[in-house]
Parts: sequence; structure tokens; C-alpha cells
Amino acid sequence: MKKYDAIIVGSGPNGFAAAITLQKIGLSTLIVEGADTIGGGMRTKELTLPGFRHDVCSAIHPMAMASPFMRSLPLSNFSLSFVDAKYEAAHPLLREEGTVLHRDLAKTIADLGVDGSYYSDLIEPVVNNWDKLAKDTMGPLGVPKHPFNLAAFGLRAIQPASWLARNFKTERAKALWGGMAAHGIQPLDNLTTSAIGMVLLGVGHRYGWAIPRGGSQSIANALESYYKSLGGEVQTGVWFSDRNELPEHKILLLDMTPKQLLNVKGLDFTSGYTKQLQRYKQGMGVFKIDWALSEETPFTDLRAREAATVHVGGTFNDIALSEEDGQRGKVTDKPFVLFTQQSKFDKTRAPEGKHTGWAYCHIPNGSTVDYTEIIENQIEQFAPGFKDTILARHTFSPAQMEAYNPNYVGGDINGGIMDISQLYTRPILSLNPHRTSNKSVYICSSATPPGGGVHGMCGFHAARIALKDHFNISVSL
Repeated sequence: MKKYDAIIVGSGPNGFAAAITLQKIGLSTLIVEGADTIGGGMRTKELTLPGFRHDVCSAIHPMAMASPFMRSLPLSNFSLSFVDAKYEAAHPLLREEGTVLHRDLAKTIADLGVDGSYYSDLIEPVVNNWDKLAKDTMGPLGVPKHPFNLAAFGLRAIQPASWLARNFKTERAKALWGGMAAHGIQPLDNLTTSAIGMVLLGVGHRYGWAIPRGGSQSIANALESYYKSLGGEVQTGVWFSDRNELPEHKILLLDMTPKQLLNVKGLDFTSGYTKQLQRYKQGMGVFKIDWALSEETPFTDLRAREAATVHVGGTFNDIALSEEDGQRGKVTDKPFVLFTQQSKFDKTRAPEGKHTGWAYCHIPNGSTVDYTEIIENQIEQFAPGFKDTILARHTFSPAQMEAYNPNYVGGDINGGIMDISQLYTRPILSLNPHRTSNKSVYICSSATPPGGGVHGMCGFHAARIALKDHFNISVSL
């Protein structure tokens, strides 16, 4: 069998990031993928009816172009392109006018009226300083390169989203803020929940919320094409359960979460390290639905029809209650739903005149409750007649999400809760959490900093550390 410098298990964004980083240096690398197609959370399939192409997991990508690693790659040379919606996100309300996230910061400030000044004070520094902030926040803890910018950001980012919400005067501004913070998939009273809200708003103004033409699979395909152009190799349909069954290699990088790692043979972890992995905490799960639709979703708020993502959740208090219920294991009849209709902006997604719909909500980890009717009822409130447009649907329960991608334990798409105890100390408390107790094995999944999302930074940092440890090579972005 051929020998490799490194084998990477998993072909999600982090697996490809690790493999590309190593291959660019001149190492010989192999990606091993258990499924029959590459992509991890970046896959697009006909889940409902022929001709309707649905993003199986991730759909809209605020972090894809905000990521220093992704921006460093010439993916446009490998057929990757994005389309833009008129608005990056919309947040409709039932009893008053909702609001939208414009790409233009000034337009959003003006749209928020009396709350524009506070919004500007909160978000404009993120927009202006994102390149510096990204280097100090999108990776493991270390000596900051830009300490003053990081400190100014951190003083607010560490606070619960519920605290910063008090600074907004109008319900519509609070709702917009709550919807952004709720992407963190945890109660909005938790410390650090302001961080995700600030980042998503900031990068939305800086880079937009990207919609990949042809579906999220297009990102995976571009990464694969670029990787292979460097000489990298990919094997699909090979489920990994024993290191000794792999070809000979020097280092192993695993795009896997702790639960999976504990079931792999041949990793030779110490008992102490194993115990730390066993203490790793999962976050809430998701229930996801894809629809084939006869027409576009008839949101009463017309601006929601022109947004890349629609936050269907009502007021800030409604969203906060939904996230709190999910964390406590309670079923809610008014969940915070994230909805998108990619076919509105990318005509390759559905037959002419027809549309796709994509949505999920946060629910108790591992829940067996069928949320189909609950989600559809919630959307119907904001888009009367939506149910009448449904031609077919496909659902993913937490168990089905995990079966599709074992990294989604109990439906947890973030690879572990990203609360204050695991934001940077994931999967263990360490300044180098990508290392394991086995010096030749590294973790490059979203269970390492900076966590979930299609950005590749977990994989880049794992590869960076491995290169320094074994080849005395330093790389940076």
C-alpha cells in the first residue's frame, strides 16, 4: 500500500482545510471519507422530487468568505461562485414592521431609526476591524496579535445576548439582535452569546451572507478540485473505525467529534485524555425540513421574500424562550426557525416556476418529537398560504442527522455546545486543543476552536500545529 505523510479522516470543510494546508507544503496526503460523496455538511441532493436540489445541511454561508483560510484559496478558479440576495437576512414580526440586515451598514443603521446609533456603536468596529479580529478569535487561545481590538470586542462579546438586548429601544431591533445571537444554539442568557450575534452582523456587512450557486456541494467540489490540483488524493466509501486498517502514515488528522473518537481502535489515547473526552458536552439538536414548493413563500413582510435567510421567531422574548425550552428539554409550539429559499436567487435549484424551501429549529438533543407540523405552523403565521404551496417534503430528525453525519451527535450541528466552558477549551482544556495524547494524532473537527461553521479554520489550525510539531514548518494566513 502507498505510504503517506498524513491521512485526514473526513471531507467536510475542516478535513479539506487540513489536507490542503499540508498538501500545499509538499506533503503526501490522503482524505478518507465514509460516505459515497464528499462534503460533510456541504452536500446538495434531490431529497424530495426530481429537479429540486436541496442543501442537506448548511445552506447560507456568512463565514465562508469571512474566513481567512477560505479567502486564501483560489476557489473561483475551480467553478465556485456565489449569488446575492437583496438583503442578507430578514426578521418579520406579527404585530409590527420587522427589519432586515442590509449589506450596507449605513442602510441598516438608518432602517433601525432610534436604535441606529447603538447598533453602529456595537457593530461598526467589527466591520472595520474584522481582519484583525479574525486572526485573534478564529482559532485556539494564544497571545493576541491585536490586543486592543480584541479587548474592545471581547468586553461586549463575552456578555449574554440578553444583556445587550436591553440597550435597544424598539422591539424590531431587539428581534433582529436575538435572531442573530440564536445562531449560537444555546439560551440567550448564556455568557458569550453576544459574540455570535456581533460576528454574524459584522461579516454580513463586510462580506454578505453567501449563497453558493448550485448548492453547498459546489463549495465541497471546488475544495476537492483545488486539493487534487495540488496532488492530493481522496477515497470515499471507507468508514474509519481502526487506525491499523489505514495505509501507512506519519500523522493522522481526524475531522471527528469526541463521541466518535472514543469508539475508534488504535488511537492509543491515555486514560486521562480519554476521561476528558468523555466529559465533552453536546449542545441542542436540530429538526430540519426541506420542501419542494409550487411557488415562492408568501411572507406578509415583502422584504422577507428577498432575504437570503429569514428568522421566523417573533420577538426577542419569543426567541429567548424557544432557546431556553430547547436547552431544558421542553417541546415548544413556537420555535425559532431559520428559513431560506435558495431557489429565489439561484434558478439551478428547482424546475422553472417552482421553488425549494429549507428550514430547521433548535430542539432538545436527541429528541424523538416530530416537529414537522410545529415548524410549518410557525412559518404559516408569517406567510399565510405557505402550506398550500408544499408539493413534497423531506425531514431530518436528530437521530437521522447523526446517522447521516456522525459528527452531529444527537442532532448537534455545532459539534458540541459553544458556551463559555467550551468556546475555546474544546474538546479539552488546553492551549493546543487540536493535539491529542497521541503525538501523531490531531483533531481537526468543529469540536476544536473556533467551532462550528463552514470556515475551515479548525482544520487549518490542526494542520498548522502538526506541521510545526513534526516537520518544524511554520505556516500562517
